[in-house]
Amino acid sequence: MIALALPAANEEGFVAPTLEEMHLPEILPWGAEYGEGFGKQMLLILLSVALISWFFIAAARKRQLVPGRLQFLGEFSYNLVRNSIGRDIIGEKDFRPFIPLLFSLFFFILINNLWGSIPLAQLPTTSHVGTAYALAAIVYFTWIILGIKRHGIKYFKYATVPSGVPVFILPLVVLIEIISTFLVRPITHSLRLFATMLSGHLIIMLAASGTEFLLLEAEGLLKPLGALTLVGGVAMFLFEVLIQCLQAYVFTLLTAIYIQGSVAAAEH
Repeated sequence: MIALALPAANEEGFVAPTLEEMHLPEILPWGAEYGEGFGKQMLLILLSVALISWFFIAAARKRQLVPGRLQFLGEFSYNLVRNSIGRDIIGEKDFRPFIPLLFSLFFFILINNLWGSIPLAQLPTTSHVGTAYALAAIVYFTWIILGIKRHGIKYFKYATVPSGVPVFILPLVVLIEIISTFLVRPITHSLRLFATMLSGHLIIMLAASGTEFLLLEAEGLLKPLGALTLVGGVAMFLFEVLIQCLQAYVFTLLTAIYIQGSVAAAEH
């Protein structure tokens, strides 16, 4: 595991990595401060779009009755989203129009999460909150507009007034439903992805810089501890790869749940 090019120590001893060290200088203009130009995060996002497009175009280019490895992987990936998320959650009757959205979200988030585990890239773009906010906003407006399109203005009644609630507590329940559905839901949808990717990447950064310090700078009995932090860092790295995949699945699964809630709002 690469030590992420972080300065692990100075003359005073070990210095833990900070959030600022995740904000690399911009590429265009070269060396500009983070946020003032075109940087590594934007580059990785564009590369992810190009990589996803290339893979599925290549997988579908020469379709055969007995699929080859690339075609099989493409079909398996597509069916994972189509059947396990779209059809099973939204329902057989209504799921088809939403497959492009679910498919795009899943693989976009998956690749951008996995950048954090790829040498030289080593930056999950979803660990920056702007990316997570943008994705959650797309989903937020999708299920609200869908609900209005399906049910008209009555959608807001269906979404905030549960059936069977006693009249004397109905105002309180409606207020809670408004806050949880239209305010808290999009925030938690984005922050769950952002916070998980950020914390996991910081832990790996800490393990890498701690290992570097213990093996190269520490003296005496502290130096052998570098082997323990190295083993722990590798284990955390493998666990983080699993989390990166799971977060893409969870974000897409929640999107399907929100869409299903808008489609069948009148039945709730």
